[in-house]
Amino acid sequence: MNRHDSRIDRGNLFYRLGLLTRHWRQVLDTEFQSAGLTDATWRPLLHLNLLGDGTRQKDLAASVGIEGPSLVRLLDTLVAKGLMERSEDVTDRRAKLLRLTPEGREIVARIRKTVVSLENELLSPFSDGEIARVAEFIERLESTVSDARRRGKR
Repeated sequence: MNRHDSRIDRGNLFYRLGLLTRHWRQVLDTEFQSAGLTDATWRPLLHLNLLGDGTRQKDLAASVGIEGPSLVRLLDTLVAKGLMERSEDVTDRRAKLLRLTPEGREIVARIRKTVVSLENELLSPFSDGEIARVAEFIERLESTVSDARRRGKR
């Protein structure tokens, strides 16, 4: 279909993007389970790595999409396994700051290697130009969704 094709169904684009995201996570979950990592382990570690050491617990929660007691139990488990450390934020004693331990960094390196390998495999049928166009589209879409979220919070 070209960009002027009237058969393009805008009505299910977000549904399809959501479905694609869920399927991608299932592929990753399957891959990581064979390496002994659960969804509850790899996602928070990868998100913390992307956000950086010293990330507040509430910011990690927002990034991963897990909140409340579920997140606290999960973080307790990761701390007990020696993959993550928690410390008090000196500017706000109620807030907790998180950082990866050396063991956590080692696991993140394995996770990233797997992700890159899978991405290369799944994206191999597409040209760099196609990937660049999709990336630009997603960036613009993220911006319009962010604008809509800001308007909704007024």
